[in-house]
Amino acid sequence: MSAGLYNMSRSDTDKSFDPTRLCAYGDTMNDSKVQLSFTLPVRNDDKGAEAARQLAKKMGIPEPSVVHRQTLDKEFTFYIVYGACAYSVDYTAIHVQDAETETMEMEEVNEYIRRNIGRKVVVVGASTGTDAHTVGIDAVINRKGFAGRYGLERYDMIEAYNLGSQVPNEEFVEKAVELNADVLLVSQTVTQKDIHIRNLTELVELLEAEGLRSRFILCCGGARITHELAKELGYDAGFGAGKYADDVAAFAVTEMVRRNIK
Repeated sequence: MSAGLYNMSRSDTDKSFDPTRLCAYGDTMNDSKVQLSFTLPVRNDDKGAEAARQLAKKMGIPEPSVVHRQTLDKEFTFYIVYGACAYSVDYTAIHVQDAETETMEMEEVNEYIRRNIGRKVVVVGASTGTDAHTVGIDAVINRKGFAGRYGLERYDMIEAYNLGSQVPNEEFVEKAVELNADVLLVSQTVTQKDIHIRNLTELVELLEAEGLRSRFILCCGGARITHELAKELGYDAGFGAGKYADDVAAFAVTEMVRRNIK
């Protein structure tokens, strides 16, 4: 992604859309208006507000306004800052790495498995490590699914197991071997201090150490997971916000066929 300094004066007269100089939209085209929020470990007073304003200026908002401030604790204050961002990006130069598989509906996936694999595909998923959140893995695996997209338990040709939350990586691998899994799904919601990266990396290293990595289609998902990050960590695919069970299923079964996993 390329970025460049945006000429703020042109926003007063030029209302055309230029994808090579893409900026934020507030009230009118090219006004560059943005709103951001953050917490500072300072008291809720005028000095703290000025600190928030100066920090916003260093973020590329030349004339920021602190439109809201709220005491969180004696020494912590939450701020909302509003203003026009000084930067734009070249939208035409952006390339996002994604799992390049065309999504199939549930019955299409079932038929694809019948035709190309000839048996039920075994999927094992969990929120691993210390992550206690199951909303992501439930949305993908549980029968009711999410947002009108059925979960993998409803697929006739998929045998899905949801192991729940806070599953240690060692236990996850043991269960996957016991169930003779084809696909492993890891959901990560907690990301403070990059704990999700350490946990995801640990799982890959464990599979490699036991000579099991090539046995499984390995996927991860979560709000801060991208396909690019997943590939860097050694996964076959990553699924972030806006992805559903049918996206995961389509990738997993086509990848099984590509790798000739029978």
